[in-house]
Amino acid sequence: MKLADAVEPTAVFDPAETMSVDERTALQTRRLCELVDRLLVRDGLLGRRLRAAGVDSGAGLTLADLPRLPLTTKADLWEHYPLGLLAVPPEEVACVHGSSGTGGRPTLVAYTAGDIALWAHVMARSLAGAGATRASVIHNAYGYGLFTGGLGVHHGAGALGATVVPASAGMTQRQLRLIQDLRPDVLTCTPSYAVYLGEAFAAAGVAPDEIGLRVGVHGAEPWTDAMRAQIERLLGIRALDIYGLSEIIGPGVACETLDSNGWLHVQEDHFYVETIDPLTGEPVPDGQLGELTFTTFTKEALPLLRYRTGDLARLDRTRGPGRRTTVRMSKLTGRADDMLVIRGVNVYPSEVEQVVLADRAVAAQYLLVVDARTAQPRLVVCAEALAADAAGSDAVTARLGAALRERLGLSCEVLLMPPGQLPRTEVGKARRLVRWESGEPPVAGLR
Repeated sequence: MKLADAVEPTAVFDPAETMSVDERTALQTRRLCELVDRLLVRDGLLGRRLRAAGVDSGAGLTLADLPRLPLTTKADLWEHYPLGLLAVPPEEVACVHGSSGTGGRPTLVAYTAGDIALWAHVMARSLAGAGATRASVIHNAYGYGLFTGGLGVHHGAGALGATVVPASAGMTQRQLRLIQDLRPDVLTCTPSYAVYLGEAFAAAGVAPDEIGLRVGVHGAEPWTDAMRAQIERLLGIRALDIYGLSEIIGPGVACETLDSNGWLHVQEDHFYVETIDPLTGEPVPDGQLGELTFTTFTKEALPLLRYRTGDLARLDRTRGPGRRTTVRMSKLTGRADDMLVIRGVNVYPSEVEQVVLADRAVAAQYLLVVDARTAQPRLVVCAEALAADAAGSDAVTARLGAALRERLGLSCEVLLMPPGQLPRTEVGKARRLVRWESGEPPVAGLR
């Protein structure tokens, strides 16, 4: 029987996944008090904010007190770049990961050996919830490096005792060969790359029932149930969603399980989740769309209090199907800001603007086109040359492409157009972003 039809008949559950509400509340309350005391002793930014809010001890705090505690934002990390919020001595840092940020600087996150062990533990839970076992072979096609996706899955597979194939991203023909030869049962990669792999198998004449994969764990970019259906059709697998962000731990903060009916179980013994109104910062009721906000109870190097993710989802604290009793979150419905996610990389339009406007051969007009006609979206930066004879210049195009790649950590295409070719607006905000899903290109010359 394929995992696509199974519901963890012999799953071994971590006790934290099945404890009663009262047991979990007691554990979370104790860990909240310990976290607050650690932050106060450290006397860094978060400790000072706690004192300003009238909190000078963790003793007596309960989960009901969280809404009166200060929020933390990505801007706090950027303003204290590179590791200004570090809560342990530098010699205890075992590694550093990160994601893209503003001004060409990534958002850096330090990990102690204990943090890596925690990460491996919650990722192992996530993989087990997807049906992976010690006997599994996990084909890991997330990128390895500063991005947390590849190494997060790798740590979790090791903790689970499974075999991991560290394929990383790209080199698709080699990936097809490895999948056919090693016969993995679990695929981990972005959802868009899962579609790309499925299309490549189809082009090679390999049918889904010849591949051997049974389940996929896909994250690092938003995706819909329509894409889920496409992945499952192309690869013959059960496609599950995983959620995480480097600031909290990386992948493994929450994950769908085979029996969760489309919801993601949050590892809430370590990461307490709230939803707040993105405009007011006030809590919203469970079941209502809100911005996910996490408190990291047990992280050592970078503990965060009520960290605003910018991700929008719903929470459900009622008991779901299966044995797990942890809070469930919906798939993400969007972002509270204008960040783009292209092939797993966070891109802010403001970063593109800084690169475009810094080039003296380019006018102050640009348009970002997200070409979503294929499974792996591409980003095209359309800019205008200051002089008509510079339009289409290979030198300027190459220079902009290199500068954008350096700033964003992502290769994107550059279309350098004659002056006056991009649309203008006289009223309201300029339109800087369009999504091209079908039909004619939004600007002339785009292919």
